[in-house]
Amino acid sequence: MELFILFHVAVSLVGIVSGGVVLVGLLSNDRLDRWTALFLATTVATSVTGFCFFPFDGFTPGQAIGIISIVFLALAIYSRYARQIAGGWRKTYVITAVVSLYLNVFVLIVQSFRKIPALKAAAPTQSEPPFKIAQAIVLVLFVVAGILAVKRFRGEPAKG
Repeated sequence: MELFILFHVAVSLVGIVSGGVVLVGLLSNDRLDRWTALFLATTVATSVTGFCFFPFDGFTPGQAIGIISIVFLALAIYSRYARQIAGGWRKTYVITAVVSLYLNVFVLIVQSFRKIPALKAAAPTQSEPPFKIAQAIVLVLFVVAGILAVKRFRGEPAKG
């Protein structure tokens, strides 16, 4: 199980890093097709491995986030590939991609406050101000980035 957890964490981190690159691309009106494929694939893999391969001890908040993530990822994939980010699907793609990345980062923060001793000491129940402040800052940053990405990303293929 430890090896699987390590795999799940590694895939999650690749999804977050590649998603960060994709977000920068959205903000600079660059499709970054390969980075997008990596981001979507690893983020789907993160949700699937989190759902299907960990022991089931009743419905958890993590599973709720996984369900929400899968819905947003399905919409992102559909709008990006099936609808070619044309028309209103461009905005749908940007919003769902940004939300999918945010959900991964949200879980990263939760896990960091659970696993990193200094963070766990600062917010042992994750109801303390340091945890809430960290999550609030990240949420605000993603909302601002999402709004800017919707305004800036046009989705045209790269020239040349």
